[in-house]
Amino acid sequence: MILITGATGFLGAELAKLLITTGNHVRCTKRASSVIPALLVPFGGSIEWVDADMMDIFALADALDGVTQVYHCAAWVSLKQADKKKMINTNVTGTANLVNLCVERGIRMVHVSSIAAIGSAKPGELITENHHLEQSTENDGYAISKLESEMEVWRGIAEGLDAVIVNPALIIGASAGAEGSGALFKTVRNGLKFYTSGGIGFVDVEDVAKSMVALMNSDITAQRYIISAENRDYRGMVTEIADGFGVKRPSFFAKPWVMELAWRGASAIAAITGGVPAIDKVSAQTASLTRKFDNSKIKKAIGIEFKPISKTITEICAALKQ
Repeated sequence: MILITGATGFLGAELAKLLITTGNHVRCTKRASSVIPALLVPFGGSIEWVDADMMDIFALADALDGVTQVYHCAAWVSLKQADKKKMINTNVTGTANLVNLCVERGIRMVHVSSIAAIGSAKPGELITENHHLEQSTENDGYAISKLESEMEVWRGIAEGLDAVIVNPALIIGASAGAEGSGALFKTVRNGLKFYTSGGIGFVDVEDVAKSMVALMNSDITAQRYIISAENRDYRGMVTEIADGFGVKRPSFFAKPWVMELAWRGASAIAAITGGVPAIDKVSAQTASLTRKFDNSKIKKAIGIEFKPISKTITEICAALKQ
């Protein structure tokens, strides 16, 4: 039996679909209030859903009965500054709970981290798995939570846990919805006017799921892998997305100082309305930052050939226009 945490999320749902369609017995955890994603509705009878909050160690213990492999995809994401401490505590404690149970029961784990938990390289160099993020109050809560969650997995490995860590780049796919990378496609489709000078790694959600399964079924352990298909600049990405939707390309270059004004204004509005800022400080700064990642380690480990990002963009735009 295979257990997936966070299967109601973008990546978790894609992973569950892949495992089910390749003949695996899958159990998925979810919060009692969570809705089963549309992607998995057709497979409802093939998935065993259990309500188990990551903070409830007894519910997790029950969910792990008969399980030999765990894919840990669950993580809480919030841009609200007020949620920072709670998000870090929830994600880290939830991971620690799962790690402890897997150590105790000898269950193999693939843990989903993020490139947010990877540090920076020197100018002109590619970022590798050997670059480690330094903890700082300047880091956003999500990055800190991912870093500290990774530390829990490494602690488990030191105690005998059989585990592999994946650090996906910015994941894109048609089932992303309106959150995360899905918000980028929605914003461009609705008439995004500007572009920024930054860039980052991108990867198709299907490739991330395939990489995770390949790693799980290998004899690899105690390693971390960057899962990134291509390094792309934001201007090129939003231009391709606009062309895919048949809308006007963003034409205004937003310099870093413009992004500074944007996040401060969004923060002020959110403080008044009590809502989530349209853009936060970290996102604004990241938009003007270029980070390029080395994917040679995962290619060598499992021999994956990544889907071209241009093809993924075309597929997403076509799917969303239907």
